[in-house]
Amino acid sequence: MSSETPRIAMLSVHTSPLDQPGTGDAGGMNVYVTELAQALAGQGAEVEIFTRATSSTQPEVVEVSRGVLVRHVAAGPYEGLDKNDLPGQLCAFTAGVLRTEAARQPGWYDAVHSHYWLSGQVGWLAADRWDVPLVHTMHTLAKVKNASLAPGDRPEPEGRVIGEEQVVAASHALVASTAEEASELVELYDADPAAVHVVAPGVDLDLFTPSHPADRPADDGGPTLAADPVAAPTLAATTRAARRRLGLPLDEQIVLFAGRVQPLKGADVLVRALGEIAASGRHVPLLVVLGGPSGSPGALEELQALAARAGVAERLVLHPPVARPTLADWYRAADLVAMPSRSETFGLVAAEAQACATPVVASAVGGLRTVVVDGSTGALVRGHDPRRWAEALTALLADPARRTRLARGAYRHSRGLGWQAAAQSMLKVYDLAAQAGPRSR
Repeated sequence: MSSETPRIAMLSVHTSPLDQPGTGDAGGMNVYVTELAQALAGQGAEVEIFTRATSSTQPEVVEVSRGVLVRHVAAGPYEGLDKNDLPGQLCAFTAGVLRTEAARQPGWYDAVHSHYWLSGQVGWLAADRWDVPLVHTMHTLAKVKNASLAPGDRPEPEGRVIGEEQVVAASHALVASTAEEASELVELYDADPAAVHVVAPGVDLDLFTPSHPADRPADDGGPTLAADPVAAPTLAATTRAARRRLGLPLDEQIVLFAGRVQPLKGADVLVRALGEIAASGRHVPLLVVLGGPSGSPGALEELQALAARAGVAERLVLHPPVARPTLADWYRAADLVAMPSRSETFGLVAAEAQACATPVVASAVGGLRTVVVDGSTGALVRGHDPRRWAEALTALLADPARRTRLARGAYRHSRGLGWQAAAQSMLKVYDLAAQAGPRSR
């Protein structure tokens, strides 16, 4: 880096780090951008995050924390634009980003770090204009998504595929969350292996813990974790306490789905699995879907209708997304967290749940195969057959001792996923990108 205090321009065109994850297009990427920026600031960097303004009342600049600013850039109508409409606004967004830099002294930014292919298109031009390296994180890959579509789901358009290929070619460094994603970039997008770096996302290990601060014993006037936060009696007590805070029944088996309700995330698989359990005459657990619609405004109603047809309408609870401290309590309250995603680059929900010592049942796809260690922190399910998911869920719910073992493994596994480690690795990537030769333009 050219300065002692690295200045990073982060680009997140289609979703703001200030948005509530779990609704619209807001999800794990929002958390990733915010947490990484704050961790980088903790390492001495200054980060400015550029995102598209979606309301005339949004301030131009918001200070998230010391060293982290969010800049709202006017690009097209504030409201009513779908993510698929945004390619037509990239020129306007780029102009806003370049105007911000033009008001500064030359060479203000040391690197551009773009997130998602739309931002990569803007970053390509900004990095070229400023003569700084472009570092890019895809978050999702169109070619991977199109290979694992849900029934009836629309494939990503060819324009996105071409756009991703262009960003790969233009980037000085590509950041993958897992080794599998790194391989996909090389094999599917012809990325230069030397330009691809694996940096695992982090988890806020102060927030996502096995117990709520109110449940921890005091020590010298301050809350501390219990000596063994994943001992069976401690886990049982913290689960009961979380359910009381959330108004949930103490005697129910609860499976939690946290995320956007869209075909890609597979909440429908869980509802169909409940139907299979009911048809077999077994006890049907309570399924809590914690999230809002994405892509289709009627996604929640469609899920309710599916539950009614499967005869399990009374076992489905729909709840809107919640703030992250409350989300941690939902993880603690659940017996299992389920992620039947059809494609997942990393799986932040799984990492957060495991940090709260809650076992995860997940699809054996993408980054979930890295985040969830089958038989140690949770269970991986191949495919999306509701019968297979029904068997996986009922087997774990019927075996409290096994769930306790998985909870312990989940907690231990999560200890290595702090954001500070991710930030340190990312600063090294920025340095390597600065040393790289020119990319295609």
